[in-house]
Amino acid sequence: MEYRLSLSADIATKSASVRRHMGRCLATNLRNALRRQEPKTKVVAQWDHLVVRLPRDLPGKDRQALEASMTRIPGVQRVARTRNRPLGDWRSSIEQLARERAVELEGKRFKVKVKRKGQHDFGSVEVERALGAALLAHAADARVDLSTPEVVVPLRIDGDTLIEEVDLGPGLGGFPLGTQGEALVLMSGGYDSPVAAYRMLRRGIKCQFVLFRLGGQEQESAVKALTRDLWQRYSASHKANFIIVPFEEVVETLRREVPDGLVSLVLKRLMIEAAARVAQRARIPALVTGEAIAQVSSQTLTNLGLIDRASHLPVLRPLLTDDKQTIIDEAHRIATAEASSRMPEYCGGMSSRPRVKASLKELQVAEARLPADLLDRALASATRQPVDAPVSKGVSAPSEEPLAEVSFGGLHEFARTAPRVIDVRPPDDVERRPLGPLACPVDHIPFYELATRSDALDPDTRYLLYCDQGVMSRLQALHLKDRGLEHVGLLVASS
Repeated sequence: MEYRLSLSADIATKSASVRRHMGRCLATNLRNALRRQEPKTKVVAQWDHLVVRLPRDLPGKDRQALEASMTRIPGVQRVARTRNRPLGDWRSSIEQLARERAVELEGKRFKVKVKRKGQHDFGSVEVERALGAALLAHAADARVDLSTPEVVVPLRIDGDTLIEEVDLGPGLGGFPLGTQGEALVLMSGGYDSPVAAYRMLRRGIKCQFVLFRLGGQEQESAVKALTRDLWQRYSASHKANFIIVPFEEVVETLRREVPDGLVSLVLKRLMIEAAARVAQRARIPALVTGEAIAQVSSQTLTNLGLIDRASHLPVLRPLLTDDKQTIIDEAHRIATAEASSRMPEYCGGMSSRPRVKASLKELQVAEARLPADLLDRALASATRQPVDAPVSKGVSAPSEEPLAEVSFGGLHEFARTAPRVIDVRPPDDVERRPLGPLACPVDHIPFYELATRSDALDPDTRYLLYCDQGVMSRLQALHLKDRGLEHVGLLVASS
């Protein structure tokens, strides 16, 4: 089974030498990615396209998976399945082809596009007219539309061979992965960072990934699973690493030492500084974030400039001018939206009144209050693993985990079991929206402190975790269960 993959416009417009180089890189990427699924895949680079050959006895499900993979390789413009047949009497061959393709054109507007190579006693336009007339004769209610066709019927004639093409859809376009360098992507798991990574991959930039962990093992596992899926879909041709930097202690320290309005900004500066150090060790020349102008208070132009000053490496922001709905729509197209929608906003709520226009001097004063080795300790505990390594046990969607739930209305009856409520919201959220008097004691432990304070919790006590959305509390409850606390449940708005 044979396929024709056309080169992207980015490649096709390059000089002859650059085109050959990028064509060879693209062929290598295709082999690496497709052979993970089918080892017998063959890829041949031509001047203006690539040819992919799959085993003829490949099951239909496997074939469809490989076809889908071809459309997700950066550098490919379009993918078409081809079938070669002897040209013979070209009019008879055209008539036979029209009978075979008639069913799919019934009731539709179509256009015939013929390309011809070699010496023939007929022209391409003559073949287009003959095939169009034959299709009209065999396809009920079909009509020709050269401007806005619903279906394009492509056909190539190469010497004595008639090559039929069935269009499988557009590819990603862009540049072959790896031809434009390498970058380190700061992954949070929300809508933004996966889309930012995807855009860099599409431009031929090989990506490594780093997570600054704020929400314990469950956050780590969830973001790792999302990153692995993104890598498998769009960059499986290259190896990639997933780096985890524990940042729970950093957040705890910031909450104690830094003025409220500066916490979010200082946190992002520390993340950028730490990411730059990680990238420098790996000889990666740039960082990538999912930040967009004014999406949150810390992302004003002034503050973005202050964040950038924490790094000696360039910080690339491919989403800089996009609005949130555009980003969410793209997340749906690249199949990351569902996982991102279940991811809590770990950086949210760090400041009740975040500064939208801070100054470098006040940031430096605030940061001077932090321990000199704060980042050193976090980076010393960092771990690195292949992005395709198995995800830790317990990464299923939070909604699928068996946790007891108690509503506010049922809390009075449940209080006979002597539970304690742990409110995992940040202090500012607690102050703005207090829980009020409850039938059992309430402990206020922000989610970013729970990991370091969990050893002090009584394993025989029943704990009910609470947050406004119910997502962060569920993740933290799972984390406590992983640490051996069996009597853990959720306090929810309704049962």
